[in-house]
Amino acid sequence: MAGVEGRLCEEFSPAYYGLCTVGGMLSAGATHLAITPLDVLKVNMQVNPIKYNRMGTGFSTLWKEQGPSSLWRGWSGKLFGYGAQGGCRFGLYEYFKKLYSDALIDQNKSTIFFLSSASAQVFADVALCPFEAIKVRVQTQPYFAKGLVDGVPKLYSTEGIAGRKEDCSRAQQLGVTCLAAYAAGAVGTVVSNPADNIVSSLYNKKAANVMQAVKNIGLVNLFTRSLPVRITLVGPVVTLQWFFYDSIKVLCGLPSSGGLTRRLEESNISAE
Repeated sequence: MAGVEGRLCEEFSPAYYGLCTVGGMLSAGATHLAITPLDVLKVNMQVNPIKYNRMGTGFSTLWKEQGPSSLWRGWSGKLFGYGAQGGCRFGLYEYFKKLYSDALIDQNKSTIFFLSSASAQVFADVALCPFEAIKVRVQTQPYFAKGLVDGVPKLYSTEGIAGRKEDCSRAQQLGVTCLAAYAAGAVGTVVSNPADNIVSSLYNKKAANVMQAVKNIGLVNLFTRSLPVRITLVGPVVTLQWFFYDSIKVLCGLPSSGGLTRRLEESNISAE
């Protein structure tokens, strides 16, 4: 069962991709589950910004009006939805990294990593979409459903299926992973904030289409509404996902995600 050099499995084997997929599911599902209260507040701030205009008062309002359990509303959508997204994101990232490394021999690592990440993210977001559609409704519409079990058939009946470092030590490799992940999470939060606000508006029928949502929210509010809570939420979540994922790989004797393996690099050089 063990691979060379004490590894649990051989790199780029079916078992390797399976391990990366499971690691991604566990890391993403667990971290997103842990920050469910922040996510509940974020979505409500986007849908009802007058009532939920600040983090402190927003939590207090939810607690008083809907009880402490309201802060965990939509937990199943986050656990399984982001688990599916994480499995696709991390597992397919490893697959595409090998694929592009073999096909684009003359390209540098950054290009390969970017293409691998972008390709994997497409499939990851598709996997997340149905879970997210239910989660947002559960979090902002108390009487829509309790979770995935009753939310899935209800959404289907109303909207149909379409709906709307290789040379570093292990500690150094994980440190680089965390730093890069936090930076990417912070930047991604700012860039994606308008889309996140629009999605919340559409899912809660505050607007009929994207243009109407943009008009209702306003250009400035697209970038600023719920931004503080999203920065508080996304940066640590992305960091913890990558930390847990790479920790699983390192504990299994595999290299972290911050570089191509030496064996793969040597094979590319020999092929030139």
